[in-house]
Amino acid sequence: MSLFARSLLFVGASSFALAQVALPPGNSAEEADTLHLDDYVVSTHPYARSASEIAQPTNVVAGPKLDQNQSTSLGELLANEVGVSSTYFGPGASRPIIRALGGPRVAVLQNGTDTIDASTLSPDHAVSLDPLLIERVEITRGPAALLQGGSAIGGAVNVVTHRIHTTPPDPGVHGRIEGRIGTGNDERSGGLVLEGSSGRLAWHADAFHRETNDIEIPGYAESAWLRAQEEAEEHEHEDEDEDEDEDEHHDEEEDDDHEEAFGFVSNSFVTSKGGAFGLSWLGDAGYIGIAYQGFDSNYGVPPGAHAHEHDEEEHEEEDDDHHDEDEHEDEEALVSIDLRQRRLDVEGEWRDPAAGWQALRFRASHADYRHTEFEGDEVGTVFTNEGYDLRLDALHDPWGELQGAIGAKLGESDFEAVGAEAFLPPTTTRELAVFGFEEIESGANLWQFGARAEWTDIAVNDGSGRSRDGDALSASAGWVRTLSDDWIVALSLAHTERLPTAQELFADGPHIGTSAYEIGDPDLGTEVSQGIDLTLRRRAGFISGEVTVFANRFDGFIYENPRGTEEDGLAVYAFEQRDAQFHGAEAEAIFHLHEDEHGHIDLTLAGDFVRGRNRTDHHDLPRVTPARGRIALDWVRGALRAGTGMSHAFDQKHVAPGEIPTDSYTLWSAYAGWRWTTGVTTWDLLLKGTNLTDAEARGHTSFLKEVVPLPGRSIHLSLRLSF
Repeated sequence: MSLFARSLLFVGASSFALAQVALPPGNSAEEADTLHLDDYVVSTHPYARSASEIAQPTNVVAGPKLDQNQSTSLGELLANEVGVSSTYFGPGASRPIIRALGGPRVAVLQNGTDTIDASTLSPDHAVSLDPLLIERVEITRGPAALLQGGSAIGGAVNVVTHRIHTTPPDPGVHGRIEGRIGTGNDERSGGLVLEGSSGRLAWHADAFHRETNDIEIPGYAESAWLRAQEEAEEHEHEDEDEDEDEDEHHDEEEDDDHEEAFGFVSNSFVTSKGGAFGLSWLGDAGYIGIAYQGFDSNYGVPPGAHAHEHDEEEHEEEDDDHHDEDEHEDEEALVSIDLRQRRLDVEGEWRDPAAGWQALRFRASHADYRHTEFEGDEVGTVFTNEGYDLRLDALHDPWGELQGAIGAKLGESDFEAVGAEAFLPPTTTRELAVFGFEEIESGANLWQFGARAEWTDIAVNDGSGRSRDGDALSASAGWVRTLSDDWIVALSLAHTERLPTAQELFADGPHIGTSAYEIGDPDLGTEVSQGIDLTLRRRAGFISGEVTVFANRFDGFIYENPRGTEEDGLAVYAFEQRDAQFHGAEAEAIFHLHEDEHGHIDLTLAGDFVRGRNRTDHHDLPRVTPARGRIALDWVRGALRAGTGMSHAFDQKHVAPGEIPTDSYTLWSAYAGWRWTTGVTTWDLLLKGTNLTDAEARGHTSFLKEVVPLPGRSIHLSLRLSF
């Protein structure tokens, strides 16, 4: 059966299930009203709209779900969400991928403004935040260019930290203290949050520390395919070598290397720490607040595909002592990254500032980012990025039937890379955008329209006088129809234009993180996409959830194309443009098997798939997320909660030329929690196990999938004290 046929079957079956399941016998309509999917208000929307009232598919990770999915990186925290996967470059660096699109096509925001780091440049660069103390994560799937950024064709991820209060906190000092320990990576982490107020002044303080060792895995770090390739190469060297003693020495070295690579991923440690302080003034007509935060992370970059090239070079050596020296040099050449960011945020709102206007909101962020890549003890490359992001939104009174907002965004980024991996020259990128968003609510219909104009100027600061500027125009239309108290249908159409980044235009050098020599093209044109999403939602009743089908067609899709040549021992990849198309489906259904005043039992079925094709050359695109499915059972009874689930990733055989297919895998997890209260304090104890069958799993979206599998069996215990 073709993938397209399976897609239709998947969507049809999911839609049928949502449409046909009725209330179980004995449940009244009043009881059904209590059985509903969590429907959070989304902060990035101009008005207080819940996720079910937004045309684009939107979900929120918060509360117990956030606790149960805790991870060392943002990408892995969200990797099991419908439509979301991750770049997974080891535990220290993992960025979200939405519908097989990543990098600059996914906007990662902190409280609505850019994170201002280097995570879009390379998968081995971490997002400059730790998930331990965040409040929630808002995920918009599909083109999000209007409100979250002009390049957000894949979607947007907004991390909410609540360091600037917009409403008065509860009287007195309150907060939480939590700690986590875990097997599988020897995690030791802890955090503290304190909040309080005095009159109209509110404050927030937090701090955390996280430390892990190398992750444990069920077998070899290298895949069976890669080990077979190495064995074939070893036999070839043996046939050419006339010295039998040296052959035996080669075999011993190979056995030693495999022994070292068995059971764990070397150089996969993570140490992170940080803290923040926020102060807000809350008045009758609005608020204004400021927050300062620091984030430090030191993490290892697991040996990548380029390590295999070093192995080949070793086999060519004839002197045993030289072998020992090479091994010592390779050991010292393990790469680690020391990341540091200092960030200042200012945020405010002025309500009823003038006749005809409901509110004026602004957010401004300035960050000083720096990370140093060490090769052993030697400094390899230093990346710096200093910039600011300023956003202004003005909400107007109704203009006839129109209700909405207009806004502007101004940003600047000064980026520089100095050292062995300086594949990108120093650049200054300036962005200016103006946008508008309007709604018309008419009976059961909610119409949502928007447009965004963006101007970008990129200057290369190397004395060459090179520069690039351009403008882009994006627009969208959405329709949300309430069919009944339970059912909603939503349609979203989007035209999005994305200007090429500095990396795509001016890269020229070795990029060790992706084992590539990257070459940009200053003549790249604007990337244009046309997207459509159709969603059916059920908010209440015995079953709740949603089904979405989507398609995205690109003209001038920018990607790295292999040239089949080498430079500095690395394969050469050039940024080029082709026409492309992505299509797929996503579904999540929650069966509320039982609910009363004491608790509930829920069964969740979810799945997604996406297919990405190069329409110009008629082949599949690389690192496209495979089809996935998930089943979970959650039980809550008073102070107790428990659950178990299985997630399955199907094998990925739709691969680009030269790309290696990836086998399927199934991961089993379980958790149990207990909450109790003593006086004014509340305690939360959570025990969680992941990959309990210790299965070997490799993410197809990872550049390192052949040398870095996902973690093996792990047990984590956390305790939180709230007061």
